[in-house]
Amino acid sequence: MLVKRGNSKFWYAQFQIDHQTIVRSTKTSDRKVALQVAVKIRADAHAELLLGKKASITLETALRRFANSKLGTPNHRNLESQIRVILSLISGTIPLIKVSSDTLESFRQKRLSQGCASQTIKHGINCLIGAIHLARKDGYQSPSITVPSIRIPNSKIRYLSIEEECRLLYELSPTRVAKGLSADPSCRQGRQKWMQDNYDLVVMLIDTGARYSEIANLAWKDIDINRGEIRLWRSKVQNESVIYMTDRVETILCRRLRESNALFVFVNKAGEKRGYSAVAIRKAFRRAGLDDCTIHTLRHTHATRLIQNGLSIQEVKVVLGHSDIRTTMRYAHLEQAVITRKARDVVNAVNAVNQSGEARA
Repeated sequence: MLVKRGNSKFWYAQFQIDHQTIVRSTKTSDRKVALQVAVKIRADAHAELLLGKKASITLETALRRFANSKLGTPNHRNLESQIRVILSLISGTIPLIKVSSDTLESFRQKRLSQGCASQTIKHGINCLIGAIHLARKDGYQSPSITVPSIRIPNSKIRYLSIEEECRLLYELSPTRVAKGLSADPSCRQGRQKWMQDNYDLVVMLIDTGARYSEIANLAWKDIDINRGEIRLWRSKVQNESVIYMTDRVETILCRRLRESNALFVFVNKAGEKRGYSAVAIRKAFRRAGLDDCTIHTLRHTHATRLIQNGLSIQEVKVVLGHSDIRTTMRYAHLEQAVITRKARDVVNAVNAVNQSGEARA
């Protein structure tokens, strides 16, 4: 039967199945159409309750269900970010059962055209597949699809040499004079402050190995100048680390503290935390001839220097705030090189003793 409820203009289908009262909106105010919709609602409810067949859900609903299944885990925040990207490229209103291999391939192509790296695209595909698998597990109608192949290049980790770091910092220097950049201090005061921000930020990223967001959004309350400590909340992995300032970082923070009356170390024009603003830094990479580098290269640089100077993989894992040692293992070949050099030095020392003994004999 059809009924009206409250102030709604729509007709509602109301019926009983197995002593259970079902009331669902027909989403129409036309009685004739509502009668037709009610027949389908009753059939779907019968299939769901008595035959164990669940109704179809939309792609967006499936994605939200998947993200909610990861609440309380470090991955939840990343999934929410992936879902925003997916729904900007694929309509969330399409039934999940209509998602096909072509849908995923189209998503892959669009992300490629946006200049995304293979690993980034794979994260999005994995989110889609995870949503489909969860829906299928819970009994919802879901498609059987072939996952598009995404080749992740096994490239060497890019990090900065000391000379390359010097070139980059020169291009970021607030005193740099170049075409279109006046040498007159009165003409460049506002711009010089922004240049100083970028210079300081890059130095801190190199010397701490922190992620961009962890430094760019750093609050003064998380800094203890007297103890030389920085407390980092690592939102990506949902843990906190305490790292100690290098001399360069301490100098930068002391200067910025004297000049600051804001809550954050780096601020935008509105005086709030800086957020993601990396165009000027990317341009500095290009001017320095480092076209194959990104901001994440600075984190690689920190990790590489630690390992090359004797820290173990386990120690570097702690410094970088990785939640999984497998992430840190990308630097394992560097540790192996350090170990084999030590082995060489041991053998050379043994050989020197043997040669000395032979000479005396």
